[in-house]
Amino acid sequence: MEKKTGYKILEKEAFSDVTKIMVIDAPHVALKAKAGQFVIVKIDEKGERIPLTIADYDREKGTITIIFQEVGKSTMHLGSLKVGDKVDTFVGPLGHPTEVKNYGTVICIGGGVGIAPIYPIARSLKEAGNEVISIIGARNKDLLFWVDNMKAVSSELIICTDDGSIGRKSLVTEPLKDILNSQKEISKVWAIGPAVMMKFVALTTEPFKVPTIVSLNTIMIDGTGMCGGCRVPLKEGAQFVCVDGPEFDGHSIEWDGLLGRLQYYRDEEKIAFDRFKSHSCNLDKITTEREG
Repeated sequence: MEKKTGYKILEKEAFSDVTKIMVIDAPHVALKAKAGQFVIVKIDEKGERIPLTIADYDREKGTITIIFQEVGKSTMHLGSLKVGDKVDTFVGPLGHPTEVKNYGTVICIGGGVGIAPIYPIARSLKEAGNEVISIIGARNKDLLFWVDNMKAVSSELIICTDDGSIGRKSLVTEPLKDILNSQKEISKVWAIGPAVMMKFVALTTEPFKVPTIVSLNTIMIDGTGMCGGCRVPLKEGAQFVCVDGPEFDGHSIEWDGLLGRLQYYRDEEKIAFDRFKSHSCNLDKITTEREG
């Protein structure tokens, strides 16, 4: 029986075995969504609340695009849903949007699934008249996506892969450092990707005194600043990703403390993931036996 309430999945595509894109029917979110903001998704009434940065939005169609990797129980469950299915809750837009104006020449860096949220930021900055140099990277070419989208919103696009299967064989910090060393005047840098990548981007830009903005995607529960679960340690004191972010000055973050907090629930996440995977496999087995 089709769920009478909720938010329908209108489109779904797999960029890789673990990376999925979904277009969700959410007119009230699309109406006010801006680059840099996020939504919180809950699959069903007993589900976990998952924070996902908005990858794109269409105000006329009333849709929000999300891209995510299946790294735990909840994202694996979300990735198993099909076109026509609904999610129970889709709250947003949340967080402060990217501050967009004409800075001059800027660099936008997206690592892995971070390519998704850096895209609307690069697009907005380009529309504001900036020269946008984009650097995107992944472990290999199969994990890259939206290359054409990033080309369309960039004055220059640099592609990096760990194995050299496409583009430059390097981390994203290497071409970043080359640009900074070239004496080209860079007004600002945005970086979104794994926390360790954002840490090293910030360490790369700090000696050059180039303002660097990172977008954090930490553990959240309510997304309104009440639970404190998304607390991020800053040099001037702690703040909350949900209400103070998700964007922060990369040079002000106490990265070792943040990276430690991101590991807090790894054991519990693995238990939940293994249980869900085992449960899914048993359901598939029963279905196969019945069909046989």
